[in-house]
Amino acid sequence: MLFITGTDTSVGKTYFSCLLLRHLRANSRQAVGFKPICCGDRDDAVQLTQASDDALTVNQCNPIWMRYPAAPYTSSIIEERFIDLREIRFQWELLRAQFPSIIVEGAGGWLVPVHRDYSMADLARELALPVVLVAVNRLGVLNHTLLTLESIRSMSLTCAGVVLNDGPLPREESDTVSLTNRSVLEDLLRGTGVPVLGELNCHDSTLPDEIARKLTVTF
Repeated sequence: MLFITGTDTSVGKTYFSCLLLRHLRANSRQAVGFKPICCGDRDDAVQLTQASDDALTVNQCNPIWMRYPAAPYTSSIIEERFIDLREIRFQWELLRAQFPSIIVEGAGGWLVPVHRDYSMADLARELALPVVLVAVNRLGVLNHTLLTLESIRSMSLTCAGVVLNDGPLPREESDTVSLTNRSVLEDLLRGTGVPVLGELNCHDSTLPDEIARKLTVTF
């Protein structure tokens, strides 16, 4: 089981989670996706459900759906609707009783607020799962990754690794920053116990072997 977070919103959490789910199920693992909160459309939950081979419904995958596309706390204010964490906890326990492998995908970035005094990071801590951090491979990723990892460690959680995502467009060969981000990040993380699991690109239809191999111990 893993909790998938990102350095920001729209960094590829769902893309990675779906690749991982398909890899696990192709290797006879009864794995399903869990998206506790969706804000805006429900595409993430639909994709996770499909990647789970429809072993659960969209409502089971996503117990809290806020219609306004913003941080959960902001959406709850705009919609004048309280986000009841008991619904998330109830569905989580039901899934845990049925499936041995669950990939939990957070909403937005690591510290996105759910309530005024409760964030997605607090949910990850409550579920007590290893965390995989997805980051877009672009200028700024070093700072964003290091800040997020510092927060993960401050909550006494284990980070199982960092996945760099090139994003929806092919990387330019002349983009020196993107070409060097991985090696610099590996250097900066040396001795921390947090590996760079590998890189994703827009052409990946299956989980890269390198990432699959490094994550095997987690399952």
